[in-house]
Amino acid sequence: MMYYAITVFVVAYGFIISERFNKTTVALVGAGLMVCLPVIDSPDVFYSQDNGIDWDVIFLMLGMMMIVSILRQTGVFEYVAIWAVKRANGSPLRIMMLLMVVMALASSILPNVVSVLLIAPVTLLVCDALEINPVPLLMAEVFASNVGGAATLVGDPPNIIIGARKGLSFNAFLVNMSPIVVIVMLVLLAVTPLLFRGLSAVNPDKVAGVMSLQESEAIRDRRLLIRCGVVMAVVLAGFIVSPAIHIAPSLVALLGAGILILTSRLEQSEYMSNVEWDTLLFMVGLFIMVGALFKTGVIKFLGELAADATGGNVLLTTMLILVVSTLVSGFIDNVPYVATMTPIVSHLASTMTGPHHHHVLWWSLALGGDLGGNLTAVGSSANIVMLGIATRSGHPISFAEFTRKGIVVTAISTVLCAVYLWLRYFVLA
Repeated sequence: MMYYAITVFVVAYGFIISERFNKTTVALVGAGLMVCLPVIDSPDVFYSQDNGIDWDVIFLMLGMMMIVSILRQTGVFEYVAIWAVKRANGSPLRIMMLLMVVMALASSILPNVVSVLLIAPVTLLVCDALEINPVPLLMAEVFASNVGGAATLVGDPPNIIIGARKGLSFNAFLVNMSPIVVIVMLVLLAVTPLLFRGLSAVNPDKVAGVMSLQESEAIRDRRLLIRCGVVMAVVLAGFIVSPAIHIAPSLVALLGAGILILTSRLEQSEYMSNVEWDTLLFMVGLFIMVGALFKTGVIKFLGELAADATGGNVLLTTMLILVVSTLVSGFIDNVPYVATMTPIVSHLASTMTGPHHHHVLWWSLALGGDLGGNLTAVGSSANIVMLGIATRSGHPISFAEFTRKGIVVTAISTVLCAVYLWLRYFVLA
C-alpha cells in the first residue's frame, strides 16, 4: 500500500505542477484513487485527525470567506485601498511593501489564511484602480503571511499543534519565534525590489485619480461596518483564546459568519460571493492524498530515518529537523506533517541534555514547518487560498512562477533561521 500511495501522490503532483489539467480535478481524482485502491478508507478520510480531511481548516476558511463577503458589502476594502495608495504616493513598490508589513502583522494575530482572505481583496482593488498586474503583490503578501504567522502561537496551525503537544504558551512562542521572524521579514522587505524587478510602471493619471478620492466616501453601509467590526473583534479574541475555551477556530469563524448573516439580512448570493469552492475542494483532495501517505507510514519513515541519521548530535539534529521540515512542508500540507513529527521530536528532545537543548528542537520544527510553506504553491493553506483568489480575479499564478520566487524566499529564511538557532541556543546559551 505504501508504494500505491507514493505512486498516486507523485503522479498527481506531477500533473498539478505541469498545469495541463485543472488542479482541483487532479487532486480529487488522486483522492478517489487512494480510496478505491484502497489505500485509505472512509473512516480515515472523514473522521481521522491524523489521516483525514482537516475539517478545522476547511470550515475556518469557509466561515472567514463568508465574513469577507459580508464585509465587502460595506466598502471598507475600497477605503483601505485608497488609504494604501495615498500613503505610498502611488508607487507600486511602496504599496507592495506596505501591504506586506500589514499582512505580516495581521498573520501574527490571526491565522494566516484569514489574513490572506482579508487583505487580498484590497490588493486587487488597488491594482485595478492603478491598472497594474496584481500577481507580484499577491505573491509577496503570501510570503509575508507565512513569515508573520510563525511569530505567535495562533498565527499558523503547526504552532497550535506544537503548543498543545508540548504545552508551550503564547509568550513562549512570542519570545523565541518573533525575533527571527522580524529578522526574516526585514530581509524579505530588503530583497523584494530585486525579487520583483518586473513590477509594472503606473500611469500618472491613474495615480492622480486615486489620490483625489476621499476614503470616507468609499464606505457604503456604516451600520453594517460597525456590526462587522464588533463581530471581527470577537472572532479575533476567540482565535486567541480558543485553546483555553476549547472551541476550535473553525467554530469561532462559523459562529461569527452566522451572526453577521442573521443581522445583515443580505441575500445568499451576497454573503456567499467570496466563497472559493474550487479552492476548498482542491484542499479536500490534497488532504486525502497526504493522509494516505501518513496512514501508510511514508512520512513517519522519512522522519525517523532523518532522526536516526544525526547520531544524537543536538546541533546536527536541530539543523536536520529545520531542513527536512522546510522541504517536506513545501510539498505537503504542514499541519499533518507537524502532527506526525511531534512524537518523534518529543522522543528526541527527551534524550537531549543541557539547558539550551530543552526546546530548541521544537523551535526548529516550528520554523521549518511554518516557513517551508513558501517553497511551492501548495506549501501552505494560505498559498492555496491566495492562488484561488488570483485565478478567480483573472490573474492566475502558475506553479512554476510561484516556486521560482518561493525557492529564493525559502532559501534565505532557512539560512537565517539556521544561524539564529545556532547563535541563540548553542553559542550564546
